[in-house]
Amino acid sequence: MDSYSGQIYEWKQKWLADKVPKWINMTTWEELCVHWDKDSTKQVSNTNSANRKSDRGGKGMYKHNLGAQSIPTLADKMAQENEGEPVGDFPLYKRIHTNKTTGQIDDGLAQEVVSLVDSMTQDEEARLSQIQADLDLDATSTESTALSQVRINELLESAIPKKKGRLVGLGRRSKSVPPTSQVPVDPTLMDQLKDKDERIRQLEEKMAAQERAREADRRRSEKMMAAFMRQFPDQNFDVDEDE
Repeated sequence: MDSYSGQIYEWKQKWLADKVPKWINMTTWEELCVHWDKDSTKQVSNTNSANRKSDRGGKGMYKHNLGAQSIPTLADKMAQENEGEPVGDFPLYKRIHTNKTTGQIDDGLAQEVVSLVDSMTQDEEARLSQIQADLDLDATSTESTALSQVRINELLESAIPKKKGRLVGLGRRSKSVPPTSQVPVDPTLMDQLKDKDERIRQLEEKMAAQERAREADRRRSEKMMAAFMRQFPDQNFDVDEDE
């Protein structure tokens, strides 16, 4: 909801409560009152309200905590609070829907989205941590498995309902992120895995070279023993076998 729509909404709430807003031109106010009191206007309002409720799977009316400010304005404000660095879509989404007084998310659908993204983030970080543990042969790596802001943005977009190509509750168009199961692993982790694959390959080559050297030593020993036995056929040679 932009600032103009927000202002009209606030004025209509005053009208429904039989009150008059402060600092409004009375001619404008009277025209708005006539408009809102028309049967056709009420019918459209009721239809839109029913559509909003049905679109949300029984979660009730959409609730946010933007007030009269727009989402881009809130994003700019959060960037200023973050030392000028833009924040990710997920903290922005949570801020949009978090009640300033209670600290809770009032909107039922937004609650489900936040819970789902939190769960997907935790699951993916746990999976990446396990992959790192399985491949970290020297157990000295301190590489983080925390998901990047880009990846969390992708998880959020996959969780938010879409309406006419727009992300409900975030105020922008979808970037058409593929389903979660098809989204590639974080690029940083892919680089880490490639590095570990190279380390594994080098280790395998080293072990193979050592095995070839041991095999060559064994064959040389066997040849030397055979030569001694041919030279001294009556001599007993006790050979200790490796266990």
